Amino acid sequence: MSSFSRSLRYSRMVKTMNEITIGVIGIFVLLALFLTGLELAFGMALVGVAGYAYIVGPAQAMNMLANDFYDSLESYSLTVVPLFVLMGQIAFNAGVAKRLYDSAHKFLGHIPGGLAMATVAGATIFKAICGSIVATSATFASVAVPEMDRFNYSKKLSTGIVATVGTLGVLIPPSVTLILLGLITQVSIGKLFMAGLIPGLMISFFFALVIFGWARMNPAIGPKSEKYSWPARMKTLPDVMWPVLIFLVIIGGLMNGFFTPTEAGSIGTFAVLVLCVIKGDIKFNGIRQSIKEALRTSCMVLVIVASSTVLGHFIAVTNIPDGVAEWVVSLPVHRHIIMIFIFLIYLIGGSFIDDLAFLILATPIFYPAIINMGYDPIWACIMLSLTVCVGSVIPPVAMCVFVVKNITKVPMGVIYKGVYPFLIALFLCVALLFVFPELTLYLPSVLMK
Repeated sequence: MSSFSRSLRYSRMVKTMNEITIGVIGIFVLLALFLTGLELAFGMALVGVAGYAYIVGPAQAMNMLANDFYDSLESYSLTVVPLFVLMGQIAFNAGVAKRLYDSAHKFLGHIPGGLAMATVAGATIFKAICGSIVATSATFASVAVPEMDRFNYSKKLSTGIVATVGTLGVLIPPSVTLILLGLITQVSIGKLFMAGLIPGLMISFFFALVIFGWARMNPAIGPKSEKYSWPARMKTLPDVMWPVLIFLVIIGGLMNGFFTPTEAGSIGTFAVLVLCVIKGDIKFNGIRQSIKEALRTSCMVLVIVASSTVLGHFIAVTNIPDGVAEWVVSLPVHRHIIMIFIFLIYLIGGSFIDDLAFLILATPIFYPAIINMGYDPIWACIMLSLTVCVGSVIPPVAMCVFVVKNITKVPMGVIYKGVYPFLIALFLCVALLFVFPELTLYLPSVLMK
């Protein structure tokens, strides 16, 4: 090799190292901005533009900012976000969750821990039409905890399950988290919806097992409620069937290619609105409030997506994703060990800033490395979303726990003591998906070829 070639190669290597250093500094600056309370979207856009301007140039950075925001916000695929958010808000303001819980209560309340199991059952069905973690925890904190208090349930069990059950919204479609992951990684949102269904139902089942075992070991923690007659139980089934029917229409249409995720969101929102109006569950003020809340949430999500695109371009020009991918693949350890290490990074990062924020920040960096190790993109997205499940209920930044505390006024320490047993179910699901990835990949491979 000539001295000129060696010099050129050395110059390129130094330039790459300098760019990676700038990228690392940018990430730490962004984390510091998060800790100051600056809005997630503003922090990502600010660091992305500043870093891109330093490496490429100020004029190019401003052009990149304008193009990224325009391209992101005019994207047809993003219309799925406001539609599914609006569907969930209509169901929330129409009191759907309360009726689902009442139905589950009548079927399960007479067994030990039955009211807590009813919370899991009601939340699982409610998640079929609402993709918000916080909305689910807030709803059942208002609906289920007072009922469990009436039957002298332990505060640990009642608040712990209400805080944890919101995590189902990460996996059971329609999930805002899976939509964002699909947009970031360019993986089919419809396939992610299919892939999250079995793991989400598994977690619901494991939650119920934890409750049953806990109540059997200590009956005082979850006393029985009254036993209802079968006519009283059957009378509540219509309130359960129509959310399930709408969910089946949405999922069935996606599986068979009858409509896109956006069209599924449109049909689901229209169906929920019409049924709630016909049944008299929601009035004009409720519809207006639903639109207002959905607009606020959707604008937040859309701006976050646009800002994450800006940040992603900055991270791309620093060569951090390529460098991380090459370094990870070269490590002399099994790829499962590396994957566990990546999960720990997500959990630790999400312990200091919002988990969804860290997911958006870290995925463009680690996702290429995960794919380079030979993992399936759909499986990878579901596994990463599970870190949001865990992170939303572990300290110090645990949004679901904060919401339940504000509503119930129960001390944080008591809620966390109730949450820890249910973390067993979440970690068991992670372990099973590691060993049997087909649990995630089966439905997308069979139903969405």
